[in-house]
Amino acid sequence: MHPSKVDRNRLARLTDLPNVGKAMAGDLRLLGITEPEQLKGRCPFELYRDLCRKTGVRHDPCVIDVFMSVTSFMEGFEAEPWWYFTVERKRMLGTVRIRN
Repeated sequence: MHPSKVDRNRLARLTDLPNVGKAMAGDLRLLGITEPEQLKGRCPFELYRDLCRKTGVRHDPCVIDVFMSVTSFMEGFEAEPWWYFTVERKRMLGTVRIRN
């Protein structure tokens, strides 16, 4: 769901989370997550690692950004677009390039 449409008081399905559509909801279910509450306290990097292992595919790193957005949201922060987390992900992974 688009972050601007998320209602924290109506989180019945995974697709009620910011940046989660049918495909991402399917990925979360593959990881055993069936309800938004199950994302509380989860590490987005571990979710990504587990998804890659389960599927046998290295997913686009932007998937980490989505996982960062939903775990952050479930910890009580504002709903943000997934790309809001890209710089933080790159910084945490040491992949930020400074351009002159």
